[in-house]
Amino acid sequence: MIAVLGPTASGKTALAVKIAHEMNGEVISADSRQVYKGMDIGTGKDYDDYLIGEERIPCHLIDIAEPGTEYNIFRYQQDFLPVYQNITGRGKLPVLCGGSGMYLEAILRGYQLTEAGGDSVFLKSLTDKTLNELTDILKSYKTLHNKTDIEDRDRLIRAIEIEHQAITENKKQPFPHIPSFVFGIFFPRGLLKKRITERLANRIEGGMIKEIEWLLNRGIEPERLMRYGLEYKFGTRLVTGSISYDEFFHSLNKAIHQFSKRQMTWFRRMERQGNKITWIDGRWTAEEKIAFIRDHFPLQKDQKNT
Repeated sequence: MIAVLGPTASGKTALAVKIAHEMNGEVISADSRQVYKGMDIGTGKDYDDYLIGEERIPCHLIDIAEPGTEYNIFRYQQDFLPVYQNITGRGKLPVLCGGSGMYLEAILRGYQLTEAGGDSVFLKSLTDKTLNELTDILKSYKTLHNKTDIEDRDRLIRAIEIEHQAITENKKQPFPHIPSFVFGIFFPRGLLKKRITERLANRIEGGMIKEIEWLLNRGIEPERLMRYGLEYKFGTRLVTGSISYDEFFHSLNKAIHQFSKRQMTWFRRMERQGNKITWIDGRWTAEEKIAFIRDHFPLQKDQKNT
């Protein structure tokens, strides 16, 4: 498998699609928000990126969950495997693409995860705990890497439940090792910030605010919608009248810039933990990127030599 990762606005999708087109592959999304139907503009489902000429490159694990519902890494692994097996079974190359670090690592490192079961006695014991107490409980099970788990009470309790069941019932689900070659896209910081701001402006012009209004009108509570990422967090505040448009744009733009830095920090941590990432300059042309990948992907080398 080839994996393509990088910070937001680095052109991951376009490159993954190009790889799939050139190397007889199909794209598998590794995005924690693009799984939700109807949440298109705010999550960056750039459907046009999947078109090369008149050919639409298949992409999997997008639009598979209802907005307002809970989707997690355990479900993602379960959904990933049959898709991966189907693609390889047809003799095609899977191209994993995304910027959600935990989703990428769940596949690349083969996380052994457990489905939360429903130990009612244990869950009841968590009911009266404060957020700080719950955070300490989760810390007693594992080292915390995902900050979002400790910012939301429901997510925090679910994370504790998963870890508790893994220890007490030993029901971790086996996940196979998938040989993967990982390419990362990088840009100079100043250029990436410019790309982020331009893309945000394009999304707003393309109807992102109307999308948020539509989701709220469907009955999704504002507090829940704000959990689905920065665009929905600040966009919901704008639509509900708690901030002005100028505050919305500048705060969201700044928050996305900070998020992209955290993504790169995550990817660098992946490297320190043994995940080899071969970096590609985002300023290269599509042809230069593909040529570089062909030269560095072992399968392509083997095919050239035979």
